[in-house]
Amino acid sequence: MNPVRMYTTQVCPYCIRAKQLLQARGVGQIEEIRVDLDPAQRLHMMEITGRRTVPQIFIGDTHVGGCDDLIALDQRGGLTALLGA
Repeated sequence: MNPVRMYTTQVCPYCIRAKQLLQARGVGQIEEIRVDLDPAQRLHMMEITGRRTVPQIFIGDTHVGGCDDLIALDQRGGLTALLGA
């Protein structure tokens, strides 16, 4: 399974929903990078994604986007393939 990395904050409901979907698809471990605890990580996230909002989700080397992007990918049937399950 491809590794999953997610830029998050503690109180973000979209982050929680994205984690729940990934776990439902069999992801056992998500590398969480808390941008609310480390402002430098938020700047890094914005540089590599061009976005300011969380979550920002990476599966392997692929930037999926945010929660809505993840849900849309799943509905199209692409999430399982991207995860490599």
